[in-house]
Amino acid sequence: MGVEVVAIFGPTASGKSAVARRVAEALGTDVVSADALQVYRGLPILTNQPADSTRLVAIRDRSESMSVGEYATLAHAAVDDLVEEHGAAVVAGGTGLYLRAALAELEIPPAVGASCRARAESLYDEDPDAAYARLTELDPDAAAAVHVNDRRRMVRSLELAEVGSSLVSPSDRLWSGSTRRPTLVVGLDLPADALRDRIQARTDEMIRRGVVAEARAAANAPISRNAANALGLSELSTLPLEEAREALATRTRRYATYQRKWMRRIPDIVLVDGDRPSEEVADDVLDLACAR
Repeated sequence: MGVEVVAIFGPTASGKSAVARRVAEALGTDVVSADALQVYRGLPILTNQPADSTRLVAIRDRSESMSVGEYATLAHAAVDDLVEEHGAAVVAGGTGLYLRAALAELEIPPAVGASCRARAESLYDEDPDAAYARLTELDPDAAAAVHVNDRRRMVRSLELAEVGSSLVSPSDRLWSGSTRRPTLVVGLDLPADALRDRIQARTDEMIRRGVVAEARAAANAPISRNAANALGLSELSTLPLEEAREALATRTRRYATYQRKWMRRIPDIVLVDGDRPSEEVADDVLDLACAR
């Protein structure tokens, strides 16, 4: 096999965790999570943390924050450890920037002052659409790379734009074809209606498993801004059950649409049909890896 890292990206509910686990087992290695929210403890249902042991899952308390720079350092170490010990590593996730951080060297934007962060947060919280218009004016490349509903990245983009920097590196523009190690990047592609059905089924399963109690416990305890961005946390902790169920499914569908757009912008990604049993998808991924 000519590749050392097999990266699997896909929208939420596409089955990437199951496929990644099967690929890792076949290669005799382990999976590294590339998910911005799975790093936090105390949110296993809400962030769909894998049942099997996975690197970089539940490594920070939900009251703490994790920057992409910190994540990159940990991910590089985890990938290098697996490659050196087992000859290969599998990286799986749906957070595009974290996947990129795990696979390549990133130019990390600078930190900004608290007052600048506060202005960006205030602008976004007052009117997300106006904030997006302001970002488009200041930094159109960053505006093209973030979604108006992604509060965390919108605020970060705005605060950087205000100090003359950008979330999008001039030399990188979000993605380039270079990676730290020989890498195959696979995207799980599903029809929109199939993905919608999977999202609804996952939402119902999360509620059955007790996600409402988990969200309310998290909302009533110390929680960092980053961890509070977990999809559905606010809705599940404040709304009546049926309203929360519908709000969670709706937000998840919107986020999945965003992830699908992200997926098609990754250079050299190989799309495979994800609307099949995970073992069939994993077999295709292994065939692609072995052919490299």
